[in-house]
Amino acid sequence: MSIGHLKIAVAQINSVVGDLAGNAAKIREAATRAKAAGADILLTPELALCGYPPEDLLLRADFYRNCAGELQALASTANGIALLIGHPVDEAGERYNAASLLQNGKIQATYYKQRLPNYEVFDEVRYFSWGDKPCVVKINNVAVGINICADVWEHGAAEQAKAAGAELLLVLNASPFHMNKQEQRYGVVRDRIRQTRMAAVYCNLVGGQDELVFDGASFAMNDDGTLAYQAPLFEERLDILHYSNGFIRSEVMTPELSVEAQVYQALVLGVRDYIGKNRFPGALLGLSGGVDSALTLCIAADALGADKVRAVMMPSPYTAQMSLDDSRELIRNLGVRYDELTIVPVMETFERLLTPLFEGRAADTTEENLQARIRGMNLMALSNKFGSIVLTTGNKSEMAVGYATLYGDMAGGFAVIKDILKTFVYRLCAYRNSIGHVIPENILTRAPSAELKPNQKDQDSLPPYEVLDAIIEAYMERNESPREIIAQGYTEHDVRRVVGMLRRNEYKRRQSPVGIRVTQRGFGKDWRYPITNRFADEY
Repeated sequence: MSIGHLKIAVAQINSVVGDLAGNAAKIREAATRAKAAGADILLTPELALCGYPPEDLLLRADFYRNCAGELQALASTANGIALLIGHPVDEAGERYNAASLLQNGKIQATYYKQRLPNYEVFDEVRYFSWGDKPCVVKINNVAVGINICADVWEHGAAEQAKAAGAELLLVLNASPFHMNKQEQRYGVVRDRIRQTRMAAVYCNLVGGQDELVFDGASFAMNDDGTLAYQAPLFEERLDILHYSNGFIRSEVMTPELSVEAQVYQALVLGVRDYIGKNRFPGALLGLSGGVDSALTLCIAADALGADKVRAVMMPSPYTAQMSLDDSRELIRNLGVRYDELTIVPVMETFERLLTPLFEGRAADTTEENLQARIRGMNLMALSNKFGSIVLTTGNKSEMAVGYATLYGDMAGGFAVIKDILKTFVYRLCAYRNSIGHVIPENILTRAPSAELKPNQKDQDSLPPYEVLDAIIEAYMERNESPREIIAQGYTEHDVRRVVGMLRRNEYKRRQSPVGIRVTQRGFGKDWRYPITNRFADEY
């Protein structure tokens, strides 16, 4: 073990995919602050220079050329402090997920990521070649090994750095959030520490990128696996750590948040960054008086500010007065812009238009879906006129079983609670009220209803949400067969019903907007079932 001391600046930054100059400027600003604080090295997240994941930008040669230019420009400013920068690199036609040490105005060393994840939301094998060599650099007489994200999730890369002489592991990460993710990260880093007896610093990206949210939550562990530093979640940070002889000292130790608090903050950040990074002037949504639209409105207002959010209530003959009253109370509590626009005249116009074509057929879900599509058309018209993006309000339970209308309540640009099961929607509402009571109690206690026909309740056509959500979790998130789910005590009738609906509605989900992923498996990057599919499940 050396007797060196290292002052490490952990830059938990929010990069924007493709904004190379903007990301480089953010890194320079962090480096300036870190140097002023006396840091020896600035540690940045994985692919911090270009943002993560760049996806098919990584197939463009000009993307690599521009990244290389920005990296060289950063290197020229690296004086008095070393910078460890995540970036992609094209090396003689081989492309790598890389980290380079910039020091004394030059690129002093470059490490290539050795473990390329190709599961869940990750697709790195599509873009990168595997590295196979360790990278160990001396800074202030401390031998520092470099790893990138998935390198520490498997045996090999960290151990290779140790064998090459490293005593401290610096890990650049772009690890997206999902529920209970931090405990998994702690576990894999402790595994590497047990194998190598090296302290480790884990710097993670923060921010929203399409359906992914990166929570930051950077941390460090001593060479005995004890936690020495824990950054806050969902915010940009620059923290200074002191390393010496296997141990890390820090003044930052953020307490653990409840799962409801984590998910709520993830949704807020996801909305803020999707709308901000894509330069939408604001957001609008259809308010129904129900729990899903109430939660979505709260998230939007918290993310953007009340002045950038607009809610539209569009009552029909089946809308209960309670729904109107509760919506108005919610609006008063949040202070967002609010409009009421009855859809009755448009319903009557469609009735006159279609009745001759529907002659001899009884009213059914066709007429119900027309109401949803009228509302969707109104919202999209407002979006076109004012530029604000429409937020859809459907939850994961509805998306799973198709309890939503194409071109109706599914019409919009961003699906805020697409990965939130109905039972968890209520938990998030309770959490939001615990930090400031805004959602009326009636919304939380009345039976859920689409209010598309008289006396309608969700449970008229769905199993109880506790049962529905449990079956969805088992089949969709854990890949359990119907036979295994039935063995857990659920009736074959309910399992057949839910699995059948889930499978039949893949074509709908493919047409739904992108939405924020907060579970280990959402209906997005990590759900790739064929629409045309005759596989017979085991019962």
